[in-house]
Amino acid sequence: MSLALDHIRRQAIVRSLFCAATTGEAIDRLGFVQADPLARPARAQDMILRQRVTDYRVGDLERQYPSLGLEEDLIHVYGYMPHRTMTLLHPRTGKEWRVEREHPDLGARVLEFVQANGPVDHRGLEEHFGAITTIGNWGSAAKATTRVLEMLHYRGHLRVAGRKGNVRIYEAGAPVETDLEPAERLRRLVLLQARLYAPMPVSSLKMIVRHLRWSAPSLPGVMTAVNDLMKAGELEQAKVGKVTYVWPAGEWAPEGDVPRVVRLLAPFDPLVWDRARFEQLWGWPYRFEAYTPAAKRQFGHYPLPLMWGEQFIGWANVSYKKGQLDAELGFVDGRPADPEFERELEAELERMRLFLGGR
Repeated sequence: MSLALDHIRRQAIVRSLFCAATTGEAIDRLGFVQADPLARPARAQDMILRQRVTDYRVGDLERQYPSLGLEEDLIHVYGYMPHRTMTLLHPRTGKEWRVEREHPDLGARVLEFVQANGPVDHRGLEEHFGAITTIGNWGSAAKATTRVLEMLHYRGHLRVAGRKGNVRIYEAGAPVETDLEPAERLRRLVLLQARLYAPMPVSSLKMIVRHLRWSAPSLPGVMTAVNDLMKAGELEQAKVGKVTYVWPAGEWAPEGDVPRVVRLLAPFDPLVWDRARFEQLWGWPYRFEAYTPAAKRQFGHYPLPLMWGEQFIGWANVSYKKGQLDAELGFVDGRPADPEFERELEAELERMRLFLGGR
């Protein structure tokens, strides 16, 4: 099947930018919400949800998390998910962590401490066990107790009970159980990823599915899973030029009209997450530049993609202090000479101000 680019673009928008009444409903529909610690002007998880949840306010996810039956865990990136999704990832086996080799009994001691004392963060462990060090992911020094918490969480012995800001609070978790066969768990995980970013280039889907080798190492067949689902007809496909797009079978949504409103999205919003797809659908290469040296930035430190109707026309760097919101805008082909755009921009900036805590 061959489709025009505008059909793929519209489908991406109407599938992703739905409206939910509650945070739980939105996460249940998405299946996964990426987390990010940077707050410029708010963390990515809050900004993703504000575009989909009625009257969402910054921090609602953190406040509601204990009552929503959610988990924090890793699929292709780290984020929030329903408990049923987390069960697809376990049991996890795999290579020994460096902190296990350097401190062989620390994992058992930390788990025993959490089971006996209840929820704890890395600071509470450091007070009890002392400042033990190891080497982190990037070769720098790291606290061994923090790495052990991450290891026990990865293995399913601990779960994230909540957060204080960006600090995770861990508690002992019940054994992760599922009656599903490995092949069915893999099928559901791949379809979840495909659904989250659909329609997406098949090359992009294969790229993120490869991360299941780490996040779900007990599942066989990860490297061929996308091709297998395409052959089975569970992933439909269409070509746009030389690019093959895929989406879960039977889930092509009614398109309708895209509202002529302005939206400021998170850099990791599902609609813009795949940079290759973004460039093909909207014709320019959006980049996230928080970790780019300031002198080399084109878009700014934390640029939010700026959407007008069904087009992304630029970006905004937003700051919020003492009830005042400031937005520095950039445009790909110049600022629209349209009074309606200016009205909708003001409306979106006011929504952003209220979301961040304004009155």
